[in-house]
Amino acid sequence: MKIIDKLKTGAPAFSFEFFPPKNEEGMNTLFETVARLKQYEPAYVSVTYGAGGSTRRLTVELVRRIKAETGIDTMAHLTCVGADQAELRSVLDQLQEARIDNLLPLRGDPPKGETTFAQHEGGFGYASELIEFIRKDYDFCLGGACYPEKHPEAESMGADLANLKHKVDAGLDFLVTQLFFNNDDYFEFVRCARELGIEQKIVAGIMPVTNYNQIKRFTAMCGAELPERLRVRLEEADGDSERIRAIGVAHAIEQCRDLLNRGAPGIHFYTLNRSPATVQILEALRP
Repeated sequence: MKIIDKLKTGAPAFSFEFFPPKNEEGMNTLFETVARLKQYEPAYVSVTYGAGGSTRRLTVELVRRIKAETGIDTMAHLTCVGADQAELRSVLDQLQEARIDNLLPLRGDPPKGETTFAQHEGGFGYASELIEFIRKDYDFCLGGACYPEKHPEAESMGADLANLKHKVDAGLDFLVTQLFFNNDDYFEFVRCARELGIEQKIVAGIMPVTNYNQIKRFTAMCGAELPERLRVRLEEADGDSERIRAIGVAHAIEQCRDLLNRGAPGIHFYTLNRSPATVQILEALRP
């Protein structure tokens, strides 16, 4: 089923993001996580997409397997990194043959060890080009990424929103935000997007803090900021992992309640392939 149809029902849509594991132990952990989270009736789960050929194949295999074994609708990520048009078409054909209905086309981050994105020969340099390419011959429901606090490479929020409008016009059905910790940033972003004529549903992306050093790395990469009040509390925990996790989960619960009360159409959890923090949040949100 297409995600856009689920978002049209008006009920809050919960979804979860996973990444392809590197070994069998990681694969077991992933499917244990999927099994635990299935009880919360996710609208869909998504699987990220790496730059290497083996990781790409694993993404296709994972979305196929999760859908077949659990019945949960899946969304595969697809990036421009390291692939020409023929390679991208091959992946699209595989997803279509597997009856995967949903796709998240992205430009993608530079491969590990590189600092800037380089367009692959015969490939694409922008997500909008990939979206147009897909729309020509395929009928996937297409999601798109967006940044409530601006893409790190964008010169301004205005420029970033203009780029987002270009992606939307290329054929996106809905949007999912990068992680953020201040809900006012999300709602201001939605307001500005609407003023620009972007009418698609904008799902909020949430990553509960469970490791302070880890979240500092993530926020540095994606341009998100920790609110001062949250940052101070995490630093006062002085490396106590249990306190840090409790603070992070409590903040995420507060965030999610506020987002849903103020009309966010859904929440997409960045799970890092583990379930405990997300389960705690979902349990707290139950009526």
